[in-house]
Amino acid sequence: MRSESISRTSVAGKAFGAELQLGGRLAASLRADFRFAPLNALFLIAIFVAGLVLHLSTYPFSTTAVLLFMVSALVLAVILRAAQVWESVVILGAADCLAGYLHLRPNSDVLLGTVILALVVSPSIQIAYQWERAVVLRFGKFRALRKPGVFVIIPVIDKVARFVDQRIRVTDFSAEMTLTSDTVPVNVDAIAFWIVWDAQKAVLEVQQFESAVILSAQTALRNAIGKNDLANLLSERDRLGHEIQKVLDEKTSAWGITTQAVEIRDIIIPKDLEDAMSRQAQAERERQSRIILSTAETEIAEKFARASVYYQDNPVALHLRAMNMVYEGLRQKGSMIIVPSTAVETMGLGALGGLTAFGRDAAQKSTGVEAPADDTTASTG
Repeated sequence: MRSESISRTSVAGKAFGAELQLGGRLAASLRADFRFAPLNALFLIAIFVAGLVLHLSTYPFSTTAVLLFMVSALVLAVILRAAQVWESVVILGAADCLAGYLHLRPNSDVLLGTVILALVVSPSIQIAYQWERAVVLRFGKFRALRKPGVFVIIPVIDKVARFVDQRIRVTDFSAEMTLTSDTVPVNVDAIAFWIVWDAQKAVLEVQQFESAVILSAQTALRNAIGKNDLANLLSERDRLGHEIQKVLDEKTSAWGITTQAVEIRDIIIPKDLEDAMSRQAQAERERQSRIILSTAETEIAEKFARASVYYQDNPVALHLRAMNMVYEGLRQKGSMIIVPSTAVETMGLGALGGLTAFGRDAAQKSTGVEAPADDTTASTG
């Protein structure tokens, strides 16, 4: 039973938290009249506690009075946190005063004063963070632009139209299935860096400046895509982003907004076109490789032709070159080398072989060893 009660409590707590988040989003969408932050809730509960102490010091102890004070403080704090409009302050204040009067009469004067004081003081104290500017309206007209810090508004009469964040914002936008100048459908994703430098213009002259910036950026991106072909989109992203940023900044400057930069993140083309471009790039690389190979062959042939001029009337140089080729082959491979007879005659290797055989026969005769019948000469490594 205890575990079931704990689980029910946790479920109720999660549902309560979800309701608070939903109420916060609803209040933001309806342009709340004030910001009811944790500091405001603290002021409200502190005033109720002080009122409870004053009530108990003035009148006899009453459990009903304690419960009514505490429940009123918690309910008001939660509902004002979710609603954040003056209508809720007036309605809840009237209902709480009526409930206190009915339950504590004729000792309800302290509770009535506490409710009125708490609902007047706690929403009136507002805080703007360092990066914010608060646009305050009085009777529907622009009153002031509050800077960061603590400021006070008049209940019901004043309204904080918007807390404007003046930090650099990053907004992503895209242009789906847009045709380029050469009729290629592409999907382009981009991001824009922009900042609100005049909160008064942004709030009072544009209904929803965030949506206005995003839609204007999408329009500028589509126009830029339609003016360029696919090759320019793929190779000149920086130039395209600069053009979009220039067009967008000209439009948003009148709203108190500056577009600092626009960057193209990704360009997606159809799969069939991507395969065709891949095959085209592969064929282009093959053509370049063949051109390079033929150029190398031409240069080699030219070098050989120049070398033949030096070897034509210089048999000694040709002979040395032949000996060097044989030596390099034996040194690197260490195996038998078979040289064509025409090459032997051309390079003079035959005379070298005869001199080697004659020297070997002379050495055998001096030692008394007969030479073999076969005159074949082989050189091994």
